[in-house]
Amino acid sequence: MTLPPIPISAPCIVSFWLVRGSFLHPLSRGAPLTHHRFDEQMEALDALKGRELDAASIALVRKALSHKSNFLVAKAARLAEENQLADFVPDLRAAFDRFFVHPEKTDPQCWAKNALSRALSRLECRDKDVFLRGLHFRQLEPTWGGRSDSAATVRANCAHALIACDGLAPDELLLLLLDLLADEDKSVRVEAVRAIGQLSHLAVSVLRLRALLPGEDPEVLSMCFHALLEIHRESGIPFVARFLAAGDGAAAEAAFALAETHSPAALSALLAQRDQPAADPWFRGVLLSAIALTRRPQAFTWLIGLIEREDRDAPLAIEALAKSSPNPELRARIEKAANENGSPRLRKALEEHLPPA
Repeated sequence: MTLPPIPISAPCIVSFWLVRGSFLHPLSRGAPLTHHRFDEQMEALDALKGRELDAASIALVRKALSHKSNFLVAKAARLAEENQLADFVPDLRAAFDRFFVHPEKTDPQCWAKNALSRALSRLECRDKDVFLRGLHFRQLEPTWGGRSDSAATVRANCAHALIACDGLAPDELLLLLLDLLADEDKSVRVEAVRAIGQLSHLAVSVLRLRALLPGEDPEVLSMCFHALLEIHRESGIPFVARFLAAGDGAAAEAAFALAETHSPAALSALLAQRDQPAADPWFRGVLLSAIALTRRPQAFTWLIGLIEREDRDAPLAIEALAKSSPNPELRARIEKAANENGSPRLRKALEEHLPPA
């Protein structure tokens, strides 16, 4: 015989779930991490982004930092950083240490360690041992056809953070960061160069050598060029200008690094390279764009001269000037030079790159 269903009143249902704990706060200790509960916890933290945190919200973020989920901890770390919760540094440190234990299982893809290392640096943790732990850390995880390292951002964050740490002399820092210049991950090498560049004159020889060694990625070279020009512009400009002759990706990075100095010497170097034979239209366009981006009056006059003479690169000159965000006066000069020439190809370039407002 089939028994009829037992009616359960609403109060009974509430009592049942209260006993089971489902009405506990989503981040309560000991709550099972079901998919539904996990979503609630993520939503609770997401709702705090961009808001001024009250005491209850701050407590919620602190509680999340002790959670076993690397996703939740990463969100909490970003909230701590965003809200400048400097008194959370001990909690962030404890979480950072925790995710180095069985890291492939506890923190796949380094979501937590990435956010924690950044937050610790931004919240002015100055203990070198925190960041030395992550400086050379690698986390190899299974990928299609093998294993790949997911800890590049951890190394990059720690490299940059060590510059501000207590108890490290500049020469010690340089030795610690040298290894990262040969890191297999480009982003780590970029951050290593950025960090080394802050060591001022101590960094010049190392950065020059890194730039001269063949095979480096243009993005890393770009950071080397910018760092050298920032440390000592007078000697840096001739060195960086040497890379223009190659006419390749590294040469393009050198050209734009020179342009960002806005200096007469940089403009002279770019103009001198333009006078050299360069069959590649792409690199000629790069040079003209860099010349325009120096934003020197002489640069604008020289480029407008190309338009007036209908030089073979006059359309490239119009494009370069357009990319420099010309003011109304300069725009009028460009339009006048192109229109008075009467060349169909210049009018076409003008319509393409400087259409009527």
